[in-house]
Parts: sequence; C-alpha cells; structure tokens
Amino acid sequence: MTFLLFSFCAFSSQAQTSQNTKAVWPKQAIRIIVSFTPGGAPDILARVLAESWQQSLGVPILVENRPGFGGNIGADLVAKSEPDGYTLLIGTVGIHAINGALYEKMSFDPVKDFTPISFLASTPNVLIVNKQLGVGNVHELIELAKAKPNQLTFGSSGVGTSLHMSGELFKEMAGIQIRHIPYKGRAQSLPDLVSGRISMLFDNLSSSLPLIKAGEVQALGVTTLKRSHAAPEIPTLAEQGLPGFEAVSWFSLMAPANLPPAIQKRLNQLTRRTLNDPEVKSRLLAGGLDPVPGSPKDLSKLISQESIKWSRVVLQSGAKLDQ
Repeated sequence: MTFLLFSFCAFSSQAQTSQNTKAVWPKQAIRIIVSFTPGGAPDILARVLAESWQQSLGVPILVENRPGFGGNIGADLVAKSEPDGYTLLIGTVGIHAINGALYEKMSFDPVKDFTPISFLASTPNVLIVNKQLGVGNVHELIELAKAKPNQLTFGSSGVGTSLHMSGELFKEMAGIQIRHIPYKGRAQSLPDLVSGRISMLFDNLSSSLPLIKAGEVQALGVTTLKRSHAAPEIPTLAEQGLPGFEAVSWFSLMAPANLPPAIQKRLNQLTRRTLNDPEVKSRLLAGGLDPVPGSPKDLSKLISQESIKWSRVVLQSGAKLDQ
C-alpha cells in the first residue's frame, strides 16, 4: 500500500509539473535564431517550426537570421541567452561538430553551452558546377582539376560549414588542388557560380534543387552514399570513383545550457509533432530535406560521432581560423 501511494504521488507530481510548464511557458514571443542567410535549409526548417508552433502555442514565433563566421555569430547569441526557452538555435553540423576543431579560439563551447532538443532533418550536399566549365561528370571534373592545379575554385556559404568541409574532403579523396572561396551565404555564392566567377560549389540539395531543375547550374553528384529521393537522377560521388564519400548536412534544435528539463521535453514534443505531420514531412522531403526528429540523447550521440569525423578532415586540410 505504501509503495502504491508513493507511485501515485510521484505520478501526480510529474503530471503537476507538466501542467505547470504548460501554464507558465510560453508567456511571450519565442525567437529561433538562424546562423545563416535566408533561403537555405536552416532558414526553411526554422520557418516550418515557427508556422506550426505559432498556431499551437498562441505566441509570436520570430525567426531571426544572424549570419557570419560559419554560424558562430548566431550560436554565440544563443549560448549567452537566458535558458528560459525563449531563445533557440537551429544547430548545424558546422556549428556543433566542425567549428570546435577549426577555430583557434571560440567565444562559446559548441557542446557544453547548449541544451540539445531534437535532431530536425538532414540533406545531401550536392556538387554543382558552372555550365560553361565543360564537364559532364565527376571524373571529368577531377581530370580538369589535375590538369589545372589551383586554377579551379569552389565556393561555400562560409569557412567551416559542412559545405566548405565537403570541398576539403573532395580535394583529399580526389587528390586535387582547388581554391576555396568563402562567402557570407548562399545568396552571394550562387550568382557567382552562375556567372562563372567560381568554378563549382557545394550546396545543400534542398537549397539548390530549384536552380538545378531550372537548368541554371549543372549538378554532378550528391554527397550521400545513396541517391536522394528528391533527385534520383543525380548520381552520388561515391559511385563516380570516390567510394565511401559521405558529407551530410544536418540540422538540429538547440537551446542555451541549463534549460529546465520540463521545457526541454515540451520543445521536443512540439518538434516531433510538427515534423511528423504528414503534410509537413511530404513538403520537406520534396524539397530534399529528410525530417527525422529524435530524442536529446540521440542528438548528443550524433554530435559526438560527427565531431570525431570532421576534426580529422579539418586537421588534414590544415585550416585554422580566429573567430
């Protein structure tokens, strides 16, 4: 009888805590910080969450773009915010698994200064080239790069992003020398690719798919081990002479460290509900994003694994930066 009474009290306490959380949070607008320019995958995911949450929570959900330093500017803002559930971050593989190895000094810890909420989605990166480059596949591009060492250029949306590291991995595995041209965001790099100011670009498939379908750029290969459901006609780099090539861009929802567990749980539930909605899921898949919300524990494990992988690529590339 005593055990049953204790169990009942514990259950009642948990239920009361949950009810209290719903009663006191949220009381004001929630900001979702995107550390990159508008139009890319992080921005798309933030706006999907904002649209859904605003309807269910009844408070404004504001999306703020704070680009710069490979995502570090926006991440720093969130890391130093109050852990009250009102300032959130669209985390990326660059921010949480690459930048720690790339930057000599950082104003925040990419792991310890955040509370993981949920994995959001992943997307292949895609290698796209200027149509006047005169290559039709990855093999021809590699041959051209070997014939013209350091003459071809590849752009990215910033130093240390997964798009930059995709290029570094490509250089390493293909045994070529191509020059990296970093941009503040894809909005600046894509026009330069179309005009021919840069030779090639690694971009999120979800972001560049409209340009590929419109015939403005030429897609040579995706960076996943399997072809994308959104564009099955584009072969992988792995099947074009680079076996094992894999560089996936992934995105997560993060909050400042020491977020109360009850709010962390509520945010995780809201995220799962949004991304598991059939209409939302179908829309994201069609755009090249694969939504797979999960637990905070799963997200922490992924960050640890990816940090090991990309630290090796950063080390081999020799890239080091000061924030």
